Amino acid sequence: MNPRNVAKRLLPPIAFEGRNFIQSLLEGNFGISGDYPSWNEAVAASTGYDTELILEKTKAALLKVKNGEAIYERDSVLFDQIQYTWPVLAGLMWVAAQSRGQLNVLDFGGSLGSTYYQNRAFLRNLPEVQWNIIEQPAHVNVGKECFEDDVLKFFPDIEQCLSETKPNVILLSSVLQYLESPYEILNKLLDLSCDYVLIDRTPFWDGSTDRLCVQQVPPSIHPASYPVWIFSEQNFIQSIQKRNFEVVSKFQSLDLLPAPVPTVWKGMVLVRKKSFLGSVSIT
Repeated sequence: MNPRNVAKRLLPPIAFEGRNFIQSLLEGNFGISGDYPSWNEAVAASTGYDTELILEKTKAALLKVKNGEAIYERDSVLFDQIQYTWPVLAGLMWVAAQSRGQLNVLDFGGSLGSTYYQNRAFLRNLPEVQWNIIEQPAHVNVGKECFEDDVLKFFPDIEQCLSETKPNVILLSSVLQYLESPYEILNKLLDLSCDYVLIDRTPFWDGSTDRLCVQQVPPSIHPASYPVWIFSEQNFIQSIQKRNFEVVSKFQSLDLLPAPVPTVWKGMVLVRKKSFLGSVSIT
């Protein structure tokens, strides 16, 4: 059988629609590898990446989405149709339903608004929406210049965001695994006065310890490699429970990358235990 046809049968639609992704799969030149004892050693084994190049590619792609010239962007790549993460959208709508239609999102590491634009067709029917992105300074500058409006806002840190608004849900999509100290950031966010947290596109395995690796991005997207964590699911959930949060639902994300251990990319819906009423499942 043709390798491309095999890939099409095995991969989710979003992966196949990205032709660059398929080409890299067939060439075998991307994925996650290694087992590093420290962040510095993982950094030393990485090539790093051209932040400005990636930012410009993401800006160009999302401007096309914003202006109606393209349908969907993810990781700076344009696709022919939107591939929704339905549990995340359900979680957002669930929070809004419990807040009289008000949705105020703290999107930590949300790029230039990828998840917002992915779901805006549904969000625009809510009576009140504010989407706050916390990002690196260069992203914030581009965001404010090209994308910020009455709904979409950009901030360089958590403190400045909270000085201007009060989010009712935190979104962590494809971000925790790329932080040097992910639990420190996660704990800081869980300690905020926000009762709902949505996690998506995060790699987990069944091992007893977190594994520090290096991720090689498909060169046809952009030449880069950088440290990445594969989290021990049991340790991750225990850390959440220590902050008085309950896992309402777990779901599998669309991501699929070769890895040195059996890895599943997942998402979770979290609720602070004092707000957790009954057995609610969002799948």
